[in-house]
This record gives sequence, C-alpha cells and structure tokens, in this order.
Amino acid sequence: MSQRIVVDPITRIEGHLRVEADIEDGKIKDAFSSGTMVRLLEEILKGRDPRDAWAFVGRVCGVCTSTHSLVSVRAVEDALGIIVPPNAELVRNLMFASLYMHDHVVHFYHLHAMDWVDVVNALKADPKKTSELAQSISNWPKSSPGYFSDLQKRIKKFVESGQLGIFANGYWGHPAYKLPAEVNLIGLAHYLEALEWQKEMVKVQTIFGGKNPHPNYLVGGMACSVTLDDMSGINAERLAYVKTILDQGKEFIEQVYIPDLMAIASFYKDWGSIGGGLGNYMAYGDLPTKGFNDPSSFKFPSGAILNKDISKIHEVDLRNDKEVEEYITHSWYSYEGGDQVGLHPWKGESKMNYTGPKPPFDHLDFSQKYSFLKTPRWKGNAMEVGPLSRMLIGYAHGRPEFKEVVDKALKDLDVPITALFSTLGRTAARGLESVLVANWAQEFYDQLISNIKNGDTRMAEQSLFQPSTWPKQAIGVGYGEAPRGALAHWINISDEKIANYQLVVPTTWNASPRDNNGQRSAYEAALIDTPVADANQPVELLRTIHSFDPCMACSVHLYDEHGKHINRISVVGD
Repeated sequence: MSQRIVVDPITRIEGHLRVEADIEDGKIKDAFSSGTMVRLLEEILKGRDPRDAWAFVGRVCGVCTSTHSLVSVRAVEDALGIIVPPNAELVRNLMFASLYMHDHVVHFYHLHAMDWVDVVNALKADPKKTSELAQSISNWPKSSPGYFSDLQKRIKKFVESGQLGIFANGYWGHPAYKLPAEVNLIGLAHYLEALEWQKEMVKVQTIFGGKNPHPNYLVGGMACSVTLDDMSGINAERLAYVKTILDQGKEFIEQVYIPDLMAIASFYKDWGSIGGGLGNYMAYGDLPTKGFNDPSSFKFPSGAILNKDISKIHEVDLRNDKEVEEYITHSWYSYEGGDQVGLHPWKGESKMNYTGPKPPFDHLDFSQKYSFLKTPRWKGNAMEVGPLSRMLIGYAHGRPEFKEVVDKALKDLDVPITALFSTLGRTAARGLESVLVANWAQEFYDQLISNIKNGDTRMAEQSLFQPSTWPKQAIGVGYGEAPRGALAHWINISDEKIANYQLVVPTTWNASPRDNNGQRSAYEAALIDTPVADANQPVELLRTIHSFDPCMACSVHLYDEHGKHINRISVVGD
C-alpha cells in the first residue's frame, strides 16, 4: 500500500516549509520539500550604499540574529580590501560564539527535544528515581527529588485542565517514543530551565552590538568602543559581565545540554542508521584567529567531503565560478539564459516567476517548479551543510579538539563512526560543537582583555572605508558558518552602489528542490527510508527534518499578497 502524506507547514522551525512524502511498507520511499514563502532582499539592496547592506540582510531572520550582518560586512570588506583591527575580529568571534551557544541549546530543547521526549509520559516518573538519575549524569544543582516533584505537579495541572499550552498538539504516547518516564521528566525540566537561561546568553549581542536581535555591525570593524572608565562604552564592568555570561553558558552546555543529549541518544541508537541522506558535506570555515584573510587560522576549517569518505578533504573556492552555482529548474524564478543553466552568485539573478497552483492546494506538481528556494550545487554535487558537516570536516582534518569530543561521544554511546552519518549524528554534532565553541569563547575573551591591557583599544579603521578610496568597480564575497551551516554573500559594487547582491544560505543548500539532473538535496535525500509508524502522526519525519534545524526565512528569496497559509497534515491513500 502506498500513501502520500503532506505536512504543511513543518512547525518548530523558522519560516514556512512544506514536505510531501510517499510511504510504502512503513518507510518513506520518496520526498519533496518546498519553501513556500519569498523575501527578495537581493532586489531591495540594489542601488544602496554597500555599507548599509548589513542592516538589511540582518533582518532576514531573528533566530541566527547576527550571522547575516557579519557575513555582509565581510563581503564589503573583501570587495574593498579592508582589514579590520584584531579587537573587532575578537568581538565578532565572541558574538558568534555566544550566538552558537544560545542557538544550539534553544534548538535542542525547544525545537527538537519534543521529537524524542514524551511530555505526558513524564507524569509517570518517580521524582526520587529521577533525582538519582540526574545526579548520576551531571553535577547540575537543580536535581533534588523535591524539584522534580514540584515540576511534575505543575505539568499535571496543565494536563488535567486540558490546556497543554506550549506542549499542545504533540504526538504524546506515540510508539516511536522510547525514553523511560524519568528521562522524559529530566528533559522536560531542562526544557523549562533553558527558556530562562537563553535570556541571559543573548545579552552578549546587546553589550557589543547595542541590541538583540539584529545587533549593530560596521564595515571596517565594530560599532562599539572600548572606554574602560566611561559608562557609554565597553567598560570594565561590561567586560566582566560578558565573562560571567560566557561562564554560565559553558556550564549549562557541559552540565545540562551534553548529559541530556547523551542520555537521550543512548535510547535511540537505532537512529544512527536513519536519515543519512547525501553523504556529501561542506563547510566554508569560520572563527579567524589571525585575521579573516588567513583561513588556515580558522577554528572551523573549510572543505568538502564526498560519499562519506573522510579520508579526503576537497578544497572549496567560493570565487571560482564553476564551483558554486544556483539552478532554478524546479524553483519559482526565471533566468535570462533559461531554466537549465546554473549561475555563480556574482552573476546571480532573482526574478520571481510563480507558476504553481493558487493556494490553498492539495499537491504540487513535482515534475515542474515547486519551491521558492533555488538549488545550489558545488561542482555539480548536492551538499549538506551544518553542524555535522563542520564536525566531520574538523575531524577529517585531524584537529585534536574535534577528534577528542567526537571519539569520546562514540565511545560513550558504543556506536561506530558511521553512526555520525545519520539523524542521530546530526543532532549529536550540534551539541559537540557547542562544547568546542564554549571553550573557544574563553580564549577569545582572554585575548581581547590582553589586547586592551596592552593598550590596544582599536575597534575600527574608519580611514579605510571612505568612498573616495573605493575602486569604480569591485566584487567581494563574505562567508562564514551560521549555526545551520555554510553561509555566503556575494556583492557587486559599481560607482559606490550595490549593483548585485546574492545570498546563498544554509537552508538553501539543505532544503532546495531537485536540480536539473534530478538530484535530491539534503532534506529530500535524508528522508528516504525513514520509518513512519503512523502516517497521521509522522513524528519520525519531523525528527529527521528538525535535525537540520530549518530556517526557511533565510533561504527564501513575502508571503502571498493575502498572507494565507495552511496548517495541516493530510494523508492520501492509494
């Protein structure tokens, strides 16, 4: 028997994503992902001052709050040959690191954990046994029997009232949930704690960037100034507060996030062979330690892996017009050269051409155009980007810090390295890199303080970015690693204005439709052979999709003029 299921929209993500999947014999045999919204920031930017681009592209999304602004200023700096002061690079790294710590924890607990944790089942837990279990895996202080008992009573009132609030509409009791009641209660407790914790982590963005979301950036450095004895700038008190926030973030990751991740993963080791998908992984690299013009100094190295072969790292050149190309064979856009050509972003076009059915619709025609996402390819290959790609490439490069955390996790879970190529591996990689980033943040902070003590308080080289010094024509690429994966902005500057601007973002790589050769992208490929026990409650499909942490707002290039969308799951029999 064959069934077609439609999940529209996928919830617990940023933006609008539709997935249709064909199920045969309890497994997904084919899948199609469609981005059903469009922004066209590329068109909004044309004719504007390049130094203002960061303020516009930062509004793509409020989740990865500063990533696009950071990459945007890098693009302009690349085009104009600007080198920022060391302190500005360190502050950018600190904002980057705090974003990762915040974003990954929020994803695990608030966007993904409910795919694995049965909230209602937590009511059956023994608070005393829960306390003993929690204390056996972590030194986190909030683990007494009374603490878990009080929490259980609060949740019970929700359930008995029939108003589950933020936990409404879950697939509670689904046979795919495997955790003991006590582990469910721990997960639920830390879900609520993370809601409070995350409010502190974002303050690093506010201290250095003035606000959150969408903190301030500056072509040529950072907009904040170091004035140790002046309340108006980055003074000693604020620097000390940053240290406190980073310490608290590191503690939460090490004492809460990682123990929970490992405890939950130990009950779902079968997911180490589900959701692998493409087997092709790519990272651009990020976190410079000797300036952004020295990629060899990046904490996150760059490269590409093909066919799961971690013995060979392929170099990635974002300036080579034959490496990264975007196709629109199945995307609601038009190119002057036709729908079968691929365009490097420096030559990119963003002309909408919606040819799909009028919403609401039951099904899309997947032999035609079916998504507002373009389809990027690297040397013709569909690639997965994100935490798993970064961890695999760091591991394949032989970086000791990567090998240490990965090997320990594999040993503790007693699974082979091949388990990384999976939904479980993708989820675990996000946690493991959080450990690395939390440690690196301490290094960046110490370097910044050392520089300031030695008398270097420079944050910007303003003399380098006056229009009178610019070439008449310039092109640049700014790149980095957003929490969800490899991100790059390409800019063309002509007569001091933006002539063309193209964003190719992580979810464009992962969630795009098929290309002109019929190749699936990462989401569609990863869903193949995913088991689905109940087509009316496809929690397994959500597990794999959520493991990528989709951000459709970044990857689409406005809603329709009426702002309409459908909330539904539908099942169609053969």
